[in-house]
Amino acid sequence: MGETANIPKGWIIVPLEDVCQICDNLRKPVNSDERLKRIAGKKPNELYPYYGATGLVGYIDDYLTDGEYVLLGEDGAPFLSFGKDVAYMINGKTWVNNHAHILLSYFSNKYLMHYLNQVDYRSYVSGTTRLKLTQASMKKIPIRLAPLEEQNRIVAKIEELFSNLDKGIERLKAAQQQLKIYRQSVLKWAFEGRFTSQSVKEGSLIDGWRVFKLEEITLKIQIGPFGTQLHREDYIENGIPLINPMHIQNGQIIPDAKYTITQKKKETLAEYILREGDIILGRRGEMGRCALVQTQESGWLCGTGSLYIRPSLEILNSKFLYYFLSSETAKKYLEENAAGTTMANLNSQIINRLPIELPPLNEQQKIVKEIESRLSICDKMEEIIAQNLQLAEALRQSILKKAFAGKLVTQDLNDEPDRAMLKNTK
Repeated sequence: MGETANIPKGWIIVPLEDVCQICDNLRKPVNSDERLKRIAGKKPNELYPYYGATGLVGYIDDYLTDGEYVLLGEDGAPFLSFGKDVAYMINGKTWVNNHAHILLSYFSNKYLMHYLNQVDYRSYVSGTTRLKLTQASMKKIPIRLAPLEEQNRIVAKIEELFSNLDKGIERLKAAQQQLKIYRQSVLKWAFEGRFTSQSVKEGSLIDGWRVFKLEEITLKIQIGPFGTQLHREDYIENGIPLINPMHIQNGQIIPDAKYTITQKKKETLAEYILREGDIILGRRGEMGRCALVQTQESGWLCGTGSLYIRPSLEILNSKFLYYFLSSETAKKYLEENAAGTTMANLNSQIINRLPIELPPLNEQQKIVKEIESRLSICDKMEEIIAQNLQLAEALRQSILKKAFAGKLVTQDLNDEPDRAMLKNTK
């Protein structure tokens, strides 16, 4: 523990096993199916929180712990993004599975929790695809221990600063949500004709507009290849991308290098090749998940879980159709007409019959321009909000680093050193 020279006077550095009781004997896994059976028919006051590595994961009809404890993730997601919380507090009658260590501090649980949320775990976790913090490694984590009175002052200051930070984050997230609502409002106004017509009447068709079924104004509506046309052995890495719903994110096509095929295989699937100007639409799960195929995506393939729509460009603008399919009007139709019980599913018949109120082509182009003008402002605002959320998380870590360097609160030389207190815990 060569860091001793860099710690404040009165502080000590000791391994985690010296500052807390490790209560992993109190944890026990119960799979979700078994938990569902156990809670069936039970009243809310007969259930107890069930925790894992990342927090609350469900409820169960019994408890193994009763009191205040610190949980530290043992494996999985928490260690994949350093800087995110990996430790949290639980209180009362609870049950913990085997994905989190259970700790009971000899001093301050909150101090221990905050400390563990600023540790760099790369030296302590093992594994490649799924990182794991074993109990043996965890015990060795060095804890910078301030005198108890200073611990209390540090915790109070952290929580004061975090409270202010959380209020700011809450406002930023509220602004994000308002922008989402505004985006849908823009699309609603656009397809009601409010950007180009002065005489819009609720429920009435605008002069010059016509109602079509989608099949009447498209060259092709094609569902992706059936499962028998593609086999596991057809997939290669870094080939020609196949686009399924998971590859359509916020109106963008994000390919996965593992979901690709060879040029030779592509030639057998010519019917499913995408062209610039097509709209690719997920046909399973979330309705209305779609993207406009751009130049760089032309030649890629529509995946089994998707379909593509090729507009008749003499009457239908591709971008107009993309924005329409992204609107609540289209989503509502798709949700109400989708087949399937466990998962919503679209077929060509449902898409063919999708009604669309269509203005002349030149008016479509004007509407697209108005939509993009407004949504570009949203994009800039969302980018600023995202940057500020990242800064807020960085500030959270900065507060913790400052706290455990002894620079967040004033020190009192009269505080009792913890080494004497450690002896009292043995």
